[in-house]
Order: sequence, then C-alpha cells, then structure tokens
Amino acid sequence: MINDKKTLKVWEPLIRIGHWTLVIAFFTAYFTEDDFMTLHAWAGYVVGAYLLIRILWGFVGGKYARFSNFVYSPAKIMGYLKNLITRKPQHYIGHNPAGGAMVIALLLSLSATAFTGLKLYAVEENKGPFAISAIQAETQIQAFSLISVAKAEEDEDEESELIDNEKEADKQGEAYWEELHEIFANLTLLLVFLHILGVAISSYIDKEKLVKAMLTGKKDIDDTYQ
Repeated sequence: MINDKKTLKVWEPLIRIGHWTLVIAFFTAYFTEDDFMTLHAWAGYVVGAYLLIRILWGFVGGKYARFSNFVYSPAKIMGYLKNLITRKPQHYIGHNPAGGAMVIALLLSLSATAFTGLKLYAVEENKGPFAISAIQAETQIQAFSLISVAKAEEDEDEESELIDNEKEADKQGEAYWEELHEIFANLTLLLVFLHILGVAISSYIDKEKLVKAMLTGKKDIDDTYQ
C-alpha cells in the first residue's frame, strides 16, 4: 500500500543554521589548535555560544527541537537499532531514537570540550571568562611579594622552594586541562564520524533525505511517521 505523502516543516532556521555553523566552528577549532590560537579561540567561542543557545532551545524551542521530543529510553533506542539492522524502518518526524541519543552525546561532549578549552586558555594565556582579572592578578602579586619578603627575612631557601612549587603547580594545572581538552575534542570527533555514519545508514534503510531536511527544514512524511 502506498501512503500519500505531504511536506512538513520540521527544523526551524535556528536549528539548521546552528547545525552547520557548529560543524564549521568545531572543525576550524580542531585543525587550528596552537598554530593559530586566536582563530582557535574564536571558533571555540562560537561552539560555546551555540551550545548555550541550543540547550536553551531544547526547552523553549519548536516541537521537534525540544528534548522532550527526542529523548527516549534505552529500550526504545535499542528497539530502533534492532529494527534498523533487520531493515524494518521506523519513521520519525523529528529525531529518531538513535539520532536523539547522538544529539545528547554530542551536546555533552562538546560542552566538556568547550569548558576544558576555556580553562586551558585561562591557564596558558590568562584570557577568556576564567582568566584572572587585572585587580586579582595585582592582589596576588602583592600578596606573593609580601610572603616572599617575609620568607626572605626568615629563610631564603624556603622562598626559593615556594616559587618552585608554584611554578610546578602551574605546569601541572596546564598539563591537566590540556589533556582533558584533547580527550574530549577527540571524543567529539569520534562522535561526529559515528553521527555521519548513522545518518548515511538511516537515510539508506529508512529511505529518508536527512541531510536535505537539515538544509531546507522540510521532510516528506506519510502516515507511517510518528
């Protein structure tokens, strides 16, 4: 039986434009890293800004953009994947269960990547929202100077040890945030490739034009869609 199809507007401009902007910003940040720090930082800011907007939109946005529309139970996700493997497609107007799970995974991984990147930027360059302000820096310098003077009067060796310990702590902090940032960035890259693979497989088996839908915002649906 052939079902009559109709075209439905599913994805609003904020979702579509944000999706492709996020793609460009993430790969720009990923491939620039230390060589072009300014570009890397601004691309990271774009990623962070969109994440904040997308998370907010997940609560107040259109029907199919809301988390309540595409966050499914593990059983529902496994059921969808089983039907996909056995070529018994289930059609969803918005994100299918596997796609919804991937959206959540990407949002979490990207958020962790952005957060650790901002912390690293503060440690390395003293820039970004986590940077120490000029007043705080001056206060710390003055406090450190007073401690240094006091220590110098008591014991010059203790002062040298204190300075060395601070430098060592700074290096350890930088290495810590750098390692975390790289871990989450690479995890996000892996999720992106899995997302692309999932879209390709789902588009082929379910006979849907998912990429086109994210470009135009429209889907051709029938009464088999839920």
